Amino acid sequence: MAEKLAPEKRHSFIHDGEKVFEWDQTLDEVNIYINLPPNVHSKQFYCKIQSKHLELGIKGNPPYLNHDLTCPVKTDSSFWTLEDDIMHITMQKRDKGQTWASPILGQGQLDPYSTDLEQKRLMLQRFQEENPGFDFSQAQFSGNCPDPRTFMGGIRSD
Repeated sequence: MAEKLAPEKRHSFIHDGEKVFEWDQTLDEVNIYINLPPNVHSKQFYCKIQSKHLELGIKGNPPYLNHDLTCPVKTDSSFWTLEDDIMHITMQKRDKGQTWASPILGQGQLDPYSTDLEQKRLMLQRFQEENPGFDFSQAQFSGNCPDPRTFMGGIRSD
């Protein structure tokens, strides 16, 4: 049932009319997906995930991305992989349940409506995680959605 509350679609990060990457999030993670250029060997790519900064590109060239993150991540639980010509970066949120409007600080922010939809989806994901015997996939909020991090005493830790 939890997979029903997974991100329905990825958000596109657009800069100067070009798609730079796609991204989505869960309660725990922010995922970035980058289409890789053709004819570049996989060993040429690099990715440095720091607590509040992300840098990636092709060795010997200027970075493709070199930006501060919207929120801090846990570097020891964050990683990147290459598969099917896509770089997939998984960053573990330091603050579980926090709704990110964009992975990149001050750029490509979701509009307020999309941010609200993300917060509602994460809140339902939290309910599902805390109550695994119930199906929240059809649940809806009327009015403003509470913050998943703080609602009813906050997120329970393992």
